[in-house]
This record gives sequence, C-alpha cells and structure tokens, in this order.
Amino acid sequence: MKAFYSNLRIKYKLVGLISLMMLVIGLATYFVMRFTFEAYDDEIYRQSASALNSASLGVEKELRDMEKLTFTIATDGSIQRYLDVIKQGGSDYDNFLVAISLQERLLSIGGFAKYVLSFHLIDVYQREYKHGANANMLSAARIEEVIAETERNTGGISYIFPENGDGALIAGRQIRQVRNLELDILGTLAVRLDLARLFRDLAGPVNQGDGMFAILAGDGQSVYPTNPSIDVSVLNVSHGEGSGYEVREVNGERFFITYVPSSYMDWTYLNIQPYDAIFRKTETAKQSVFVIYLIVFLLVLLAALWFSRSVTSPIERLSDRMKRVQMGHFEYALLPGEREPAMDEAGLLHRNFRIMVERINELINENYVKQLAIKDTEFKALQAQINPHFLYNTLESINWSAKAVGHKQISVMVESLGYLLRSSISGKEPLVPLQEEMATIGHYISIQAIRFEERLDFRSHIPARLNDCLVPKLSVQPIVENAIQYALEPMIDTCVITVEAEESGGIMRLAISDNGPGIQHDVLARLNSGELVPRGTGIGLRNIDERIRLLFGEGYGLEVGDNKGGGTRITLVLPVEMRDPHV
Repeated sequence: MKAFYSNLRIKYKLVGLISLMMLVIGLATYFVMRFTFEAYDDEIYRQSASALNSASLGVEKELRDMEKLTFTIATDGSIQRYLDVIKQGGSDYDNFLVAISLQERLLSIGGFAKYVLSFHLIDVYQREYKHGANANMLSAARIEEVIAETERNTGGISYIFPENGDGALIAGRQIRQVRNLELDILGTLAVRLDLARLFRDLAGPVNQGDGMFAILAGDGQSVYPTNPSIDVSVLNVSHGEGSGYEVREVNGERFFITYVPSSYMDWTYLNIQPYDAIFRKTETAKQSVFVIYLIVFLLVLLAALWFSRSVTSPIERLSDRMKRVQMGHFEYALLPGEREPAMDEAGLLHRNFRIMVERINELINENYVKQLAIKDTEFKALQAQINPHFLYNTLESINWSAKAVGHKQISVMVESLGYLLRSSISGKEPLVPLQEEMATIGHYISIQAIRFEERLDFRSHIPARLNDCLVPKLSVQPIVENAIQYALEPMIDTCVITVEAEESGGIMRLAISDNGPGIQHDVLARLNSGELVPRGTGIGLRNIDERIRLLFGEGYGLEVGDNKGGGTRITLVLPVEMRDPHV
C-alpha cells in the first residue's frame, strides 16, 4: 500500500488528500448534526412532557376533587335518608316529594362544581333522579353499565368512559347505608363530567396546532377523545413503560408521541403531534445540509483537480522537455497554445531549465567551433611541419660553413637561432628556471645586437639566489622583444634595456625597463585589454598576464607603467618557487 501511494502521481495524491479531508469534514458534520438534532428532539420532548405533566396534574386534581364530591354526596345523611325512604316503598306522591328533596340537596352540595354536567341518582328500583344544566336521561344500557362498574368497586369510585351516545365521563359510586355501618345498598350515584371543557381548560397548550391530547386506559381503550382522528388504541403505550417519547407510524403517517403515566389512575396521558409538522424544518435542514455538502464536495473535487493540474502540468511539461534534451534536442521553444511560465516556483524551474539548456547549447556550439579550429590548426601544422633534426642539421651546416670562411657574426646568429628554435619547439614544461629563461633572452639579444650594434645596450641584474626561481616559459623574452620594437627602433640614441629581479616576502618582482619614448595612456589601456597585439612572436602582454594568473592565481600577473628615468617598465609579479637543482 505504501509503495502504491509513493508511486502515485502528484495530482492524484492531491485529489486523494483533499477528498479524504472532505470526507473527514463530512463525517464530523454528520456526527455534529446528529448530536444537534438529538438534542433538539430531547428539547422538544422536554417541552412537550412539561406541558403534558402540567395538563395531567390539572386533570388529576379535578378527578380527586370529583372523588371527594362523590364521596360527600354518597355519605350525605339527607340523601341516604331520602333513598332509604324510597327503598322502603311509599306512595307516588311521597316519592315525588322525595325526588324534589333529592334534587334540592344535590343542588346545595354540588351545584357549583365547574366541570359537572349533571348529577344522577339511581335508586334500587333503577329509577333515575337527575339534576344539572345538561341533565339528559341516561339510557338503560348506560344505567346498567354504571351499576355494574360501581358494584365491582363496592362503594369505591368508578369511571365509566364516554360512548358514542354520551360524550361525558361518568364518575360513579354505590351509595350504601352508613348508619350503624349496615352498608345496605341504597342506590347508585353517577356524575357526568364535561371532558371537552375540562381538557380545553387544562390541556389547551397541548392541543395547539395539529396536536392532540389523549388519554388511554390500561386496557388500551381511549378515554379521551371519544372520536379521535387516529386510532390511539394501536399505539400500545402502557403505564408500565414510564414517561418518554417515540415516533410511531399510524396508517402511513408518522407521529411524535410524548406519554406520561398517571399516578392516580390506570391511565396514560398522550401528547400526539404530527412528526412531519414538527420536524419538517429539521428534515429540510438535514436534506439541505446533505445537498449543500454534496455540491461543495463536487466543487472542491473539481477545484482540487484544477489545482493539482495547475501544479503538475508545468512539471510534466518540464519532464517532457528534459526527455527531449536527453535525446539530444537542445532547442527550447513554447509549444503551440502554451503560455509563458508563471512567476511561481514551477515557472522558476522552467526559466532556470531554459537558461541551462541555452547555456549548454552555447557551450556545445563553442566546443564545436573550437574543435573545428583545433582540427584546422592540426591540419595546418601537419602541412607546415619540418623535421626538427633536418632543421638543426641545416643550421649546424651553416654554422660550420661560416666558421670555415671566418664569418663570426653569421656563426653567432646561427647558433643563437638554433637555441631559440630548440627552446620553443622542445620541452613541454610550462615553468622553467629563471636562468634558463635568461639564457633564451641572451641568445635573442645576440641576434638583435648584430642588427642594432651599439644602439642596443642590454643589462641584467639577477641575484644568484633567484636563478632557480620558476617563471612561465617564454614570459620575459616577448617583453624584451616589445622593448626593442617599441623603444629601440624609434630611437636614434642608444636604448638601454634592463632586466632586474628582487624578492620580498616570498614574492619576486621581475622588471623589464627601457629608456625609450614610453607608452601613451591610451596605448597602455589597449595593451592591458589585449586590443593591441605586438609584432614579432605574436604573444601579447595580456596573454602573459593570463598565463601567470592561471598558473599562480589572481594575486599575481603583470604591472605596466612608466620608468623613473623615462621609458616603460613592465613588472612580472610571481611567487618565489624554487626547483631542486639536482632534479
């Protein structure tokens, strides 16, 4: 895997790295959103549970008050006496008077109950005595249901759920004779409660919007509402589960349900809200975040591709040009449609490579020209080559012929010329002892003395300790030759040419001076620059200066100036390097 990653191209590495970063950011965003939405769900539950608790506490308070009211009525002495009279049997007139007395007593006890629709007393003969603002007659089936439920509780309160014909919740209780604790059944009390008003007052905040407040009995039967918009019995939320919330699907529609068990009854209070209505914005936010993230991921991916291409394309083009150079193509030209390199690091690489290629191309051309020149020079040298032995033998023959006829000057000139030729042709050492260089100058002066006679006065002042000091070969003779050409020839009087040497601090200063007309400043500049080439051997002062610098370093070379007594003084500045005389 590591080798695979290492061999990937840079642009794919960049795209992969940016994609990985986006995935990490996406996962982090997902977990943050998940945590946020869960916290949001919990907050909705807390608010819903708070409202539901408030409503349930109010309802249960009213139910406890109703339990106290029914107990007060069932144990009231007057009501028990009236019912006992009815139970004993009497005339219709007596029963009529008792019925009026019962209604008056019910009015005096519970006439101000806020949520009571009506009071109903049922005697042992199942005759009904009612009182209230909405005192409708109970159906026979309803009466039988009330009697049956209250009998099971034997004096305790019972709640009879609403039915289609009667939407009120009935709080029922058996009335038993409390005198002397006889506990004989005297009748049944049924109090009809206005559930709509009760829940409207107490569960108003819960019923806001599309929400619905509901009560489930322990067996799953709906206590309220009597005709719910959804079948709440299928929710299967029981008292034992405790309070909480969940999302249930009923008839293809999801609902957010908060439930709180009753501490008073075997009931469960429900707050049912349409899930989509509550979480529509949340779902929209989730989808929007996902879509936005997907769009941003694609845009970032495209940007990464563009960025990686902008980084790697110049490198790839540079690699292609390197391959062309490797194949021997040293020309550097922009491809069709290619722009000038930018000023960034890749552009700097391109410019440096272009400069390098152009320099290599120049060096190749220069080397090619030099090779042609070398070949031409070698060819010309071969054409002009003369056998040195033949030349030396010829000069020796001339020397002996001149001695034979008594021409001493011709003999001296021939001997000196042979020495000069032998010195220039033989030997490849770049450095020679100073005394050997002075011997060469002596033979050259011998030839020139025959020509100029008393007009040439050559003097040499070389300390013996410097005779073995190394100097570049043929470095002094060309300067002496220049002195003869530029100082002696224009003069009528005797020209004094002096060669002298001195040593100080490991540096030897070898000076060649004359008393000629000297060198004008503009001519001196031309000599130093190499523009003016002296006649004779063709070796200029600049050439000698460059040879000295190449052999000994930049601290050495030639110094050209005026002589103190008039004329020109040229000084060679050289290091004191001795050769072993026994070598």
